[in-house]
Amino acid sequence: MTPKPSDDLAGTFARMGGADEGQVWSELWDDLCHQGCVYSDSYLALPHLAAIAEGRAPGAPADAVLMAGLIASAADDERSARYAGEIAVLLPVARRLLDAQDDDVAFVYFLQCVLAFEGERVWSAGRLEGLFQQEYEIECPNCASDLCIAFGDHGTFASAGDYVTADPAKSALLPADPAALAPLPARLHRTAAQAGHEDIARALTHLFGRAACPDCGDVFPVSEQVEAS
Repeated sequence: MTPKPSDDLAGTFARMGGADEGQVWSELWDDLCHQGCVYSDSYLALPHLAAIAEGRAPGAPADAVLMAGLIASAADDERSARYAGEIAVLLPVARRLLDAQDDDVAFVYFLQCVLAFEGERVWSAGRLEGLFQQEYEIECPNCASDLCIAFGDHGTFASAGDYVTADPAKSALLPADPAALAPLPARLHRTAAQAGHEDIARALTHLFGRAACPDCGDVFPVSEQVEAS
């Protein structure tokens, strides 16, 4: 039986830098972070990933930071303390990579990594990805209707159905005033705006704004329902 990468992490990471590096990363993602899940074995990769990120071991620093960011986003206090040294190495690398991103998707992924290494456990855990997907699927806190919050090419609204293939009831979104955002959302908005990611900055005003349910009329904070989902 061929051992999985987690059975011999040192041996797997030793293959980095060769012609099959892409395959190595694929194996690691499949074994340690399959479909975005984090397992107990996943944390064992953090020392190897930190070494790659810092340039002490072969491999792509960007890939190392992305994998480590996902793992760190799921860490509890005990694991965060155990791997504090590795996280301290990864954070400045993640910040440099974030600053270098022109693409909105990559920008959001590295932004989540920065938050994860800083110890933030809500918005680092994949919840910012709706910013580039241009929608969030949530539930109305009053009537429990399934809603789609859209703010992209199809328009800006809350809908109570499939807005792409059907004609559901819709209601307006109420974006937040950037000047009135709470500290973390304000920082995220400022970071995106200063980096020239205007679509992400605008999406953040909808994520941290309010929506009116088209079924019952209740007005509620979008971010609270995203966080609860």
